[in-house]
Amino acid sequence: MPDDLAQVEALLFASDVPIEAERIQEVLELESEAEARGLLDALRSQYDERGSGLQIIEVGGGFKMVTRSELAHLLVRLQRSRTRQRLSRAALETLAIVGYRQPVSRPEIEALRGVNSDAVLEHLLERRLLRIAGRKDAPGRPFVYETTREFLVAFGLRDLGDLPKVEEIMATLKADEQLTLPEVLPSGETPSEDPRGGGDRLPAGE
Repeated sequence: MPDDLAQVEALLFASDVPIEAERIQEVLELESEAEARGLLDALRSQYDERGSGLQIIEVGGGFKMVTRSELAHLLVRLQRSRTRQRLSRAALETLAIVGYRQPVSRPEIEALRGVNSDAVLEHLLERRLLRIAGRKDAPGRPFVYETTREFLVAFGLRDLGDLPKVEEIMATLKADEQLTLPEVLPSGETPSEDPRGGGDRLPAGE
């Protein structure tokens, strides 16, 4: 049977909220809350001594297993990688259109894509990469869409000025039919200090 430290470790790993020492005492049937705190301290020291990527912190009245703050950049990189892998070509096309022409309505998006875009827009709204920015002053007053902060984070952009030039995207589309997200919207590890200037960009709102 796993020792007490292993059992405490398992409880912390399995919980998505901080666990109180009193709860650990109850679950492990320990003699006192102090004994539970002693195990937590021992586990915390063990993690620190071996230079683990995880640490045990006390927060919100309980204890929680978290990634060390100095490794946070790796989690950001992982999230970007997941976004790259899971977006379809239709989603990438729609994001590119909204990114350059926002705020833009669904009829405008569909006119450029040549296909119905209801499903892909709904998917991007659920992913919080797009948001509804209001209604267009046009017949039917359709919703207009714009990108979000999550969009910038996912693609490694400081702001919309860091979007690549239209010519670069068109060259990529012609060169590679197996489109991947980094080719459409590069996510450099370190955004430049100044937005990328020059080149023709699609005018917003048209």
